[in-house]
Amino acid sequence: MAQHTIFCRPESMTDATTHYCPGCTHGIIHRMVAESLDELGLREKACGVAPVGCSVLAYNYFNCDFLEAAHGRAPAFAVGLKRVSPEMTVFTYQGDGDLASIGTNEILHAANRGEKITVIFVNNAIYGMTGGQMAPTTLPGQITTTSPTGRDVNTAGWPIRMRELLSTLRTPAYIARGSSHSPQWVIRTKQYIKKAFEYQEANRCFSLIEVLSTCPTNWGMTPTESTKWLADNMIPYYPLGELKTPDEDDALVGKMLG
Repeated sequence: MAQHTIFCRPESMTDATTHYCPGCTHGIIHRMVAESLDELGLREKACGVAPVGCSVLAYNYFNCDFLEAAHGRAPAFAVGLKRVSPEMTVFTYQGDGDLASIGTNEILHAANRGEKITVIFVNNAIYGMTGGQMAPTTLPGQITTTSPTGRDVNTAGWPIRMRELLSTLRTPAYIARGSSHSPQWVIRTKQYIKKAFEYQEANRCFSLIEVLSTCPTNWGMTPTESTKWLADNMIPYYPLGELKTPDEDDALVGKMLG
Protein backbone atom coordinates (compact mmCIF):
# COMPACT_ATOMS: atom_id res chain seq x y z
CA MET A 1 0.00 0.00 0.00
CA ALA A 2 1.36 3.40 -0.96
CA GLN A 3 2.23 5.69 1.89
CA HIS A 4 1.26 9.34 1.79
CA THR A 5 2.66 12.15 3.89
CA ILE A 6 -0.21 14.34 5.00
CA PHE A 7 1.68 16.57 7.45
CA CYS A 8 5.34 17.47 7.49
CA ARG A 9 7.72 20.28 8.32
CA PRO A 10 7.64 23.07 5.71
CA GLU A 11 10.81 23.41 3.68
CA SER A 12 10.98 27.03 4.80
CA MET A 13 11.36 25.98 8.45
CA THR A 14 14.34 24.38 10.16
CA ASP A 15 14.13 21.52 12.66
CA ALA A 16 15.54 23.62 15.51
CA THR A 17 14.15 23.16 19.02
CA THR A 18 12.00 26.14 19.95
CA HIS A 19 12.86 28.64 22.69
CA TYR A 20 9.28 29.83 22.94
CA CYS A 21 7.31 29.14 26.13
CA PRO A 22 4.90 26.17 26.21
CA GLY A 23 1.62 27.14 24.59
CA CYS A 24 3.02 30.20 22.82
CA THR A 25 1.53 30.54 19.36
CA HIS A 26 4.59 32.09 17.71
CA GLY A 27 5.41 28.64 16.36
CA ILE A 28 2.00 28.39 14.70
CA ILE A 29 2.47 31.80 13.09
CA HIS A 30 5.97 30.81 11.94
CA ARG A 31 4.45 27.81 10.23
CA MET A 32 1.80 29.92 8.47
CA VAL A 33 4.53 32.13 7.04
CA ALA A 34 6.75 29.18 6.08
CA GLU A 35 3.94 27.27 4.36
CA SER A 36 3.02 30.39 2.40
CA LEU A 37 6.60 30.81 1.19
CA ASP A 38 6.73 27.14 0.19
CA GLU A 39 3.44 27.15 -1.68
CA LEU A 40 4.37 30.27 -3.62
CA GLY A 41 7.90 29.03 -4.35
CA LEU A 42 9.51 32.05 -2.70
CA ARG A 43 11.92 30.52 -0.19
CA GLU A 44 15.08 30.90 -2.24
CA LYS A 45 14.56 34.63 -2.71
CA ALA A 46 12.92 35.44 0.63
CA CYS A 47 14.53 37.43 3.41
CA GLY A 48 12.95 38.06 6.80
CA VAL A 49 13.78 40.85 9.24
CA ALA A 50 13.30 40.45 12.98
CA PRO A 51 13.90 43.13 15.62
CA VAL A 52 14.10 42.86 19.41
CA GLY A 53 11.40 40.85 21.17
CA CYS A 54 10.24 37.26 21.47
CA SER A 55 10.91 36.84 17.74
CA VAL A 56 14.53 37.96 18.04
CA LEU A 57 15.73 34.40 17.34
CA ALA A 58 13.42 33.85 14.37
CA TYR A 59 16.44 33.22 12.15
CA ASN A 60 16.84 29.88 13.97
CA TYR A 61 13.47 28.67 12.70
CA PHE A 62 13.14 29.98 9.15
CA ASN A 63 15.07 28.23 6.42
CA CYS A 64 15.62 31.40 4.41
CA ASP A 65 17.82 34.46 4.69
CA PHE A 66 17.20 36.51 7.82
CA LEU A 67 18.46 39.81 9.18
CA GLU A 68 18.38 41.43 12.63
CA ALA A 69 17.29 45.03 13.15
CA ALA A 70 17.35 47.35 16.14
CA HIS A 71 14.25 47.55 18.30
CA GLY A 72 11.37 48.91 16.21
CA ARG A 73 13.47 49.44 13.11
CA ALA A 74 12.60 46.33 11.11
CA PRO A 75 10.46 48.22 8.54
CA ALA A 76 13.29 50.65 7.76
CA PHE A 77 15.72 47.75 7.45
CA ALA A 78 13.30 45.87 5.19
CA VAL A 79 12.65 48.93 3.03
CA GLY A 80 16.38 49.40 2.46
CA LEU A 81 16.76 45.77 1.42
CA LYS A 82 13.73 45.85 -0.87
CA ARG A 83 14.82 49.02 -2.61
CA VAL A 84 18.32 47.69 -3.21
CA SER A 85 17.06 44.25 -4.29
CA PRO A 86 13.47 44.67 -5.53
CA GLU A 87 13.41 41.12 -6.88
CA MET A 88 13.56 39.71 -3.34
CA THR A 89 10.57 38.83 -1.16
CA VAL A 90 11.10 40.85 2.01
CA PHE A 91 9.07 40.48 5.18
CA THR A 92 9.29 41.63 8.78
CA TYR A 93 8.15 39.62 11.77
CA GLN A 94 7.35 41.94 14.68
CA GLY A 95 5.61 41.94 18.05
CA ASP A 96 3.28 44.56 19.46
CA GLY A 97 5.82 45.94 21.94
CA ASP A 98 8.13 46.51 18.98
CA LEU A 99 5.89 47.62 16.13
CA ALA A 100 3.21 49.51 18.08
CA SER A 101 5.55 51.26 20.53
CA ILE A 102 9.15 52.16 19.70
CA GLY A 103 8.54 51.30 16.03
CA THR A 104 5.26 53.17 15.48
CA ASN A 105 6.84 55.87 13.31
CA GLU A 106 8.72 53.31 11.22
CA ILE A 107 5.65 51.27 10.34
CA LEU A 108 3.44 54.32 9.80
CA HIS A 109 5.72 55.93 7.23
CA ALA A 110 6.58 52.65 5.48
CA ALA A 111 2.86 52.07 5.00
CA ASN A 112 2.20 55.65 3.94
CA ARG A 113 4.93 55.45 1.28
CA GLY A 114 3.48 52.19 0.02
CA GLU A 115 6.72 50.27 0.40
CA LYS A 116 6.45 46.88 -1.26
CA ILE A 117 7.14 44.77 1.82
CA THR A 118 5.08 42.32 3.88
CA VAL A 119 4.73 42.86 7.62
CA ILE A 120 3.70 40.08 10.01
CA PHE A 121 2.53 41.81 13.19
CA VAL A 122 2.07 39.53 16.22
CA ASN A 123 -0.25 41.02 18.85
CA ASN A 124 -0.37 39.25 22.23
CA ALA A 125 -1.32 42.39 24.18
CA ILE A 126 1.78 42.32 26.37
CA TYR A 127 5.57 42.63 26.37
CA GLY A 128 6.60 38.99 26.29
CA MET A 129 10.38 38.74 26.26
CA THR A 130 11.09 41.41 28.88
CA GLY A 131 8.79 40.19 31.63
CA GLY A 132 5.16 40.91 30.91
CA GLN A 133 4.92 44.71 31.04
CA MET A 134 1.97 46.69 29.69
CA ALA A 135 2.14 47.15 25.91
CA PRO A 136 0.41 49.66 23.61
CA THR A 137 -2.03 46.84 22.83
CA THR A 138 -2.75 45.76 26.44
CA LEU A 139 -6.51 45.71 27.00
CA PRO A 140 -8.39 47.97 29.43
CA GLY A 141 -8.26 46.40 32.90
CA GLN A 142 -5.67 43.81 31.83
CA ILE A 143 -3.18 43.02 34.58
CA THR A 144 0.54 43.16 33.74
CA THR A 145 3.72 43.61 35.76
CA THR A 146 3.53 47.38 35.23
CA SER A 147 -0.26 47.60 35.60
CA PRO A 148 -0.88 45.32 38.61
CA THR A 149 -4.39 46.71 39.09
CA GLY A 150 -5.17 46.59 35.39
CA ARG A 151 -4.67 49.06 32.54
CA ASP A 152 -6.30 52.37 33.41
CA VAL A 153 -7.33 54.09 30.19
CA ASN A 154 -7.54 57.43 32.02
CA THR A 155 -3.77 57.44 32.53
CA ALA A 156 -2.47 54.98 29.90
CA GLY A 157 -4.90 55.69 27.10
CA TRP A 158 -6.80 53.10 25.09
CA PRO A 159 -5.05 50.19 23.35
CA ILE A 160 -3.86 51.04 19.84
CA ARG A 161 -5.56 49.22 16.98
CA MET A 162 -2.78 49.11 14.40
CA ARG A 163 -4.91 47.52 11.68
CA GLU A 164 -7.45 50.30 11.93
CA LEU A 165 -4.82 53.04 12.28
CA LEU A 166 -2.92 52.05 9.14
CA SER A 167 -6.14 51.54 7.21
CA THR A 168 -6.89 55.28 7.46
CA LEU A 169 -3.93 56.04 5.19
CA ARG A 170 -4.83 56.86 1.59
CA THR A 171 -1.93 54.89 0.12
CA PRO A 172 -3.16 51.61 -1.39
CA ALA A 173 -2.35 48.70 0.88
CA TYR A 174 -3.49 45.30 2.08
CA ILE A 175 -4.35 45.34 5.79
CA ALA A 176 -5.92 42.40 7.62
CA ARG A 177 -6.17 40.87 11.08
CA GLY A 178 -6.24 37.15 11.77
CA SER A 179 -5.69 34.97 14.81
CA SER A 180 -3.86 31.87 15.98
CA HIS A 181 -6.37 30.69 18.60
CA SER A 182 -8.33 28.13 16.57
CA PRO A 183 -7.79 25.83 13.56
CA GLN A 184 -10.41 27.73 11.58
CA TRP A 185 -8.66 31.04 12.09
CA VAL A 186 -5.23 29.57 11.49
CA ILE A 187 -6.44 28.48 8.06
CA ARG A 188 -7.96 31.87 7.31
CA THR A 189 -4.99 33.83 8.64
CA LYS A 190 -2.63 31.81 6.47
CA GLN A 191 -4.76 32.83 3.49
CA TYR A 192 -4.23 36.48 4.45
CA ILE A 193 -0.47 35.97 4.75
CA LYS A 194 -0.28 34.17 1.43
CA LYS A 195 -2.29 36.92 -0.25
CA ALA A 196 0.08 39.52 1.21
CA PHE A 197 3.07 37.76 -0.34
CA GLU A 198 1.22 37.53 -3.65
CA TYR A 199 0.61 41.29 -3.62
CA GLN A 200 4.31 41.85 -3.03
CA GLU A 201 5.21 39.53 -5.89
CA ALA A 202 2.91 41.52 -8.14
CA ASN A 203 4.59 44.74 -6.91
CA ARG A 204 1.13 45.97 -5.88
CA CYS A 205 1.32 47.37 -2.37
CA PHE A 206 2.45 47.44 1.22
CA SER A 207 0.86 44.68 3.32
CA LEU A 208 0.39 44.21 7.05
CA ILE A 209 -1.15 41.11 8.55
CA GLU A 210 -1.86 41.45 12.26
CA VAL A 211 -2.14 38.11 14.05
CA LEU A 212 -3.68 37.83 17.52
CA SER A 213 -1.51 35.55 19.63
CA THR A 214 -1.41 34.11 23.14
CA CYS A 215 1.18 34.55 25.89
CA PRO A 216 0.30 31.92 28.53
CA THR A 217 3.39 32.62 30.63
CA ASN A 218 2.90 36.36 31.08
CA TRP A 219 -0.87 36.10 31.14
CA GLY A 220 -0.54 33.59 33.98
CA MET A 221 -2.75 31.01 32.26
CA THR A 222 -2.60 27.55 30.82
CA PRO A 223 -2.45 27.31 27.01
CA THR A 224 -6.09 26.24 26.91
CA GLU A 225 -7.17 29.10 29.15
CA SER A 226 -5.18 31.58 27.09
CA THR A 227 -6.83 30.66 23.79
CA LYS A 228 -10.25 31.09 25.41
CA TRP A 229 -9.16 34.43 26.91
CA LEU A 230 -8.03 35.61 23.49
CA ALA A 231 -11.38 34.68 21.94
CA ASP A 232 -13.43 36.20 24.76
CA ASN A 233 -11.42 39.37 25.37
CA MET A 234 -9.13 40.27 22.48
CA ILE A 235 -11.38 39.60 19.49
CA PRO A 236 -14.19 41.92 20.68
CA TYR A 237 -11.67 44.79 20.82
CA TYR A 238 -9.56 43.63 17.88
CA PRO A 239 -12.13 42.34 15.34
CA LEU A 240 -10.84 39.91 12.75
CA GLY A 241 -10.89 40.14 8.98
CA GLU A 242 -9.61 42.12 6.00
CA LEU A 243 -10.06 45.86 6.38
CA LYS A 244 -8.25 47.33 3.37
CA THR A 245 -7.36 45.95 -0.05
CA PRO A 246 -5.43 47.57 -2.92
CA ASP A 247 -8.29 46.85 -5.32
CA GLU A 248 -10.72 48.95 -3.28
CA ASP A 249 -8.11 51.67 -2.82
CA ASP A 250 -7.22 51.83 -6.52
CA ALA A 251 -10.90 52.28 -7.39
CA LEU A 252 -11.25 55.03 -4.77
CA VAL A 253 -8.12 56.88 -5.90
CA GLY A 254 -9.21 56.61 -9.54
CA LYS A 255 -12.59 58.10 -8.67
CA MET A 256 -10.98 60.97 -6.75
CA LEU A 257 -8.51 61.77 -9.51
CA GLY A 258 -11.01 61.28 -12.31
